[in-house]
Amino acid sequence: MPDNASYLAQQSLTVLVPVYNEEESLGQFVVEMDKFLAVTPVATTVLFVNDGSTDGSLAILREVCGRDAHYEFISLSQNRGLSTAIKAGVDYARTTLIGYIDSDIQTTPLDFLEFLPFFPEYDMVNGIRAKRQDTFVKKLSSKIANGVRRTLINDGIQDTGCPLKIIKIEYARRIPLFHGMHRFLGALVQLQGGKVKQLPVRHFPRFAGTAKYNLWNRAWKPLVDTFGFRWIRSRWKNYEIGEHHRQSVSEASVDSLRNVSR
Repeated sequence: MPDNASYLAQQSLTVLVPVYNEEESLGQFVVEMDKFLAVTPVATTVLFVNDGSTDGSLAILREVCGRDAHYEFISLSQNRGLSTAIKAGVDYARTTLIGYIDSDIQTTPLDFLEFLPFFPEYDMVNGIRAKRQDTFVKKLSSKIANGVRRTLINDGIQDTGCPLKIIKIEYARRIPLFHGMHRFLGALVQLQGGKVKQLPVRHFPRFAGTAKYNLWNRAWKPLVDTFGFRWIRSRWKNYEIGEHHRQSVSEASVDSLRNVSR
């Protein structure tokens, strides 16, 4: 296994940032992300995924990405939810590592620096919001949902809802899209035989705007999704290629194949 410094020197990182009606926080989010971009040891691209926002978020993203090559965006034609936004970002990314952070600035991109030393030993690093700066109802519903999920699937992930993660691309690409997928990223990496490291991260009060989740979709929906995950896990298959032989394709052979196809 290569040492961490030589490994990171060969890697690239895309930080996915799902956005749904976050016009009030996007400006400050870019300020915080710029601090990370100034010190990251890995070539980094920030990919906003606009999930059908109906406010001025898309216009802000166009402006930010137009002035700074570190920033890119894709925009879904309509709101599809967090799982779809994450999956769309993974499918669009071209890097060897995939990061994920929310745009509400309750976590800081600088904590990604604490994650990077654990690659390549681990295949995913997941944050734990050690001192959550949320309302009592939000913390209680998340605690219940996390407890139920761990009881039913025993994945050992303490804070699956923490919006701060880095995953190797080969594991991220194999994660299937289903409703509530974002709640099981660590478990889905483990299903592939991957190793997940969990680290405490800082957590801050919401900078602006309002949360998109309530007691209903933080408690009942995760329970339903957990049973869906159990069904997927019971049918999950992995494989390894023991040996392979692939012919190299020269220009001459390509021309030959074209002639035969005619």
